[in-house]
Amino acid sequence: RGKPVWIINRTKEMLDSLKKTEGEVSDPNSDKPMQPEYAKNETRSIKPEILVAVGICTHLGCSPSSAFEAGNPALGADWPGGFLCPCHGSTFDLAGRVFKNKPAPTNLEVPPHRYVSDTRLLIGDDAA
Repeated sequence: RGKPVWIINRTKEMLDSLKKTEGEVSDPNSDKPMQPEYAKNETRSIKPEILVAVGICTHLGCSPSSAFEAGNPALGADWPGGFLCPCHGSTFDLAGRVFKNKPAPTNLEVPPHRYVSDTRLLIGDDAA
């Protein structure tokens, strides 16, 4: 059975928020194993404006929901925007990086993928 994959076109404001969350996430450059080399950067992506991530929380496999709006009242005035796993409270920034001291042990998975053209994305294969 396939995994749900999110493809998110991030705005400049969304990308700018990643600099603010860098000190608050547990693995800012995705140095832990299981991530493709092209995900080991601040944006966790090949193209900074496009996030490709598996929509499954790395804690117990729940499905996080989008909480893109900064300052979301349910998450606090300092919330930068990102994803919330409502089951156990793990939060992820707009690059899918897990915040410190949350149940999820690692960032959201970035699946193998590549761009076959400027407008076409192939998920599941990253061999050129």
